[in-house]
Amino acid sequence: MNSSRPYIIRAIYEWIVDNECTPHLLVDATGAGVFVPESYVSDGQIVLNISPSAVVSLQMGNDTVAFNGRFGGQPQDVEVPIAAILGIYARENGQGMVFDSPMEPDPDPEPPYIGDPSSSERGHRPALKIVK
Repeated sequence: MNSSRPYIIRAIYEWIVDNECTPHLLVDATGAGVFVPESYVSDGQIVLNISPSAVVSLQMGNDTVAFNGRFGGQPQDVEVPIAAILGIYARENGQGMVFDSPMEPDPDPEPPYIGDPSSSERGHRPALKIVK
């Protein structure tokens, strides 16, 4: 399955904007593929205002968030891989979500064992029951 992080980011962004607040992204500026203005990076992180009034051409895809914003009055293209996004929150009240760990690919879950219910293969019985 695809990572849920980009979907959560888009949903929280929409919720923040619908509540007339200002969405901010907390970004690991040291991550691979992060293109942000270096002079605004502090301790390896940057906070980006991504409100509709602050950015142009906001694109929130499954792999990256990209937009054109103004920094010190100068327009600049910004690109942030989803894996580098540490959180999204509303400036006014801090509500949103901070992600616990860097984004890693979801591991492939082990498929359930379906076989002879009397078998002890894999050390467990299937969780299926006959319902009448």
